[in-house]
Amino acid sequence: MQVITKESLLAAQREDLRRVMDMLSLREHHARTLLIHYRWDVEKLLAVLVEKGKADLFAEAGVSVVECEDTGSPLLSSSTAMCDICMEELPGDTMTKMACGHRFCNDCWTEHFVVKINEGQSRRIRCMAHKCNAICDEAVVRSLVGKKHPDLAEKFDRFLLESYIEDNRMVKWCPSTPHCGNAIRVEDDEFCEVECSCGLQFCFSCLSEAHSPCSCMMWELWTKKCRDESETVNWITVHTKPCPKCHKPVEKNGGCNLVSCICGQAFCWLCGGATGRDHTWSRIAGHSCGRYKEDREKKTERAKRDLYRYMHYHNRYKAHTDSFKLESKLKETILEKVSISEERESRLRDFSWVTNGLYRLFRSRRVLSYSYPFAFYMFGEELFKDEMTNDEREIKQHLFEDQQQQLEANVEKLSMFLEEPFDQYTDDKVMEIRMQVINLSVIIDTLCKKMYECIENDLL
Repeated sequence: MQVITKESLLAAQREDLRRVMDMLSLREHHARTLLIHYRWDVEKLLAVLVEKGKADLFAEAGVSVVECEDTGSPLLSSSTAMCDICMEELPGDTMTKMACGHRFCNDCWTEHFVVKINEGQSRRIRCMAHKCNAICDEAVVRSLVGKKHPDLAEKFDRFLLESYIEDNRMVKWCPSTPHCGNAIRVEDDEFCEVECSCGLQFCFSCLSEAHSPCSCMMWELWTKKCRDESETVNWITVHTKPCPKCHKPVEKNGGCNLVSCICGQAFCWLCGGATGRDHTWSRIAGHSCGRYKEDREKKTERAKRDLYRYMHYHNRYKAHTDSFKLESKLKETILEKVSISEERESRLRDFSWVTNGLYRLFRSRRVLSYSYPFAFYMFGEELFKDEMTNDEREIKQHLFEDQQQQLEANVEKLSMFLEEPFDQYTDDKVMEIRMQVINLSVIIDTLCKKMYECIENDLL
C-alpha cells in the first residue's frame, strides 16, 4: 500500500507513463491515452498488446501514431482551406490538423474542446470528424484553449492529472471529511482495508469505514437495516393495521374484529376496510368481507423471532461501537498518564507497551464490533439460507461464537488495565500492569488471527 499526496501524485503518474513510453516508444500524450483507456492497468495493457498486437491496441484506445510534420500545426498563412465544421474558407494559419489527419479551424477546435472540458470529458476528447475515434493531442488542446480560456486550460491539466486516481481501480481518494487530499494505491488486492496517513481506516473496495470481518455486501445490508429499522417496521406491520382514514397504525387489544382508531374511524380488522360502528353477531354495518384465511399467529411469531434476533446482534454491535468511541476519547487521557509517568523519577522509562496496547485495543474492539453484523448474516437466512443445513449452521455458529466470546473477554480485560491510573502507582504495580497489557496484547492478536482463520477455513 502506498499513500499518494498531492505533491507525489504527478510523480506516481509519471512512473507509469514512463514505463509505457519506454516500452512502446510513444510520446507522453499517447501513453496517457492508452493508460486512461485501460484504467491505468499496465498489466492489462501488456496483455492486450501480446494478444492483439500494437495496431489493435492503439485502435481500441483511439491512439493515432502518425509521423506527420504538420500534426497539431497550422498550414502556411499563404494557403487557404475549408473548415468542414463552420464551412468557411479560412487562411491556413488558422487551421490545425490532428494526428488522425483531420483538419479544422482553430475556433471550431477551441469551442469543441471547451464544451468537452465543461462536460467533464477532458480525459478523452475525441476528434470532431464523423466516426473518428482518435483522441486529440493534449498539447493542442492545452494550447488552443489556453489562448482564450486559461482557467479551462488549468482545469484540463488538473483532470488529466487526477485521471490517475479517477480512472485507476488500484488507486482511490481517501474518503476523509474534510478531505485530506491524499489517495491510496494498493498493489495486488483491491478488496482490502487500508489506513491513510491522516489516520482514517477504510475499506478500499467500497470506501466505507473499515468493516471486516463483514463483507461489503453484509455491511451495506446492515447499515440499511439499522437506518431503516426494518425489523421494527416489520413487527409493527404484523401487530397493527393502518387506519383507512388517517393511516396511523392501530393495534387490536380485544377479540372483536371491529376496531376503532383514535381519529374516530371504525374499520374491519380482518380486511382493513372502513366500516360503520354498528354490528351484530354475524356482520358489521355497511361492510362485508371474505373469510380470514391467513395464519396470523404464525406470521406474528416469525416477526417476533426476527425482531429479537436483530435486537440481539444490534445491541452488542452498538455496545462495542460505543465502547470504541469512548476508548478513542480516552486516548489523550491515557497518553497524558504516560507523559506524567515518564517525567517522574522512576526506573521505568519505556512506556511503548501502553501505545501498543491502545493500538491493539482499538483494532480488536473494531473487529469485535463488526463481528456481530457478520454473524447476523452468516447464520441467518438472508444470504446463506441454501448454503448449509440447519445442523451445519448450528455447528458453525457455535464454533464462531466460541472464538467471538474469547476475544470479547480479553478485550474487556485489556480495556480495564489500560484505564488504570498507572501514573499514580508504584513501580512494582506499574510493572504488574505492564505485563498484563503485554500478555493480553499477544493473546488478542492471536485470537483475532484465529477468528479470521475460522471465518476463512471453517465458515466460508
